[in-house]
Amino acid sequence: MAKEIWKPGNMLYPLPAVLVTAADKKGNNNVFTVAWTGTVCSDPAMVYISVRPSRYSYNMIKETGEFVINLTTEKLAKATDYCGVRSGRDENKFETMKLTMERAKYVKAPLLKESPVNLECEVVSMTRLGTHDMFLAKVLCVHADKKYINDKGTFDLEKARPLVYSHGKYYNIGKKLGKFGFTVKKKNTK
Repeated sequence: MAKEIWKPGNMLYPLPAVLVTAADKKGNNNVFTVAWTGTVCSDPAMVYISVRPSRYSYNMIKETGEFVINLTTEKLAKATDYCGVRSGRDENKFETMKLTMERAKYVKAPLLKESPVNLECEVVSMTRLGTHDMFLAKVLCVHADKKYINDKGTFDLEKARPLVYSHGKYYNIGKKLGKFGFTVKKKNTK
């Protein structure tokens, strides 16, 4: 198999395309798209987002030390793209995209009602990296929409039809191929 050598780049794909909500101490809110995000630790539950300092929400997060990660779906594809290319300095993207704000339990930043899962986050550190700064955050609370909870009490990812980002394009997630440990699970002999 022949492979080309490319310059260093972010080829770790796909990534979740999420809508992050933030608020400043005066009560101004904003929503923006982030694809540089992920899980860092499971206990305690921790995540990160990387944000350009020029983004309108950057100073909101830096000032308050909190934000909400709102997972996206196929139905939120248009809003996800729009909130990544328009600035909250110039317009109210909640109104433009008809996104419904809901009160969070622990943070001042709003939840998005249309999102199947919302993660309330508290920043524990910020690291300057280059074009983006990384906000490492502890997850304070998770809100999961009951319509996506299956009969086993777990979140049905396929039913939610989450959105991912890959090299400038948005995709939905396909069918489940297996679950953790399926390669070593003992076969049922009954």
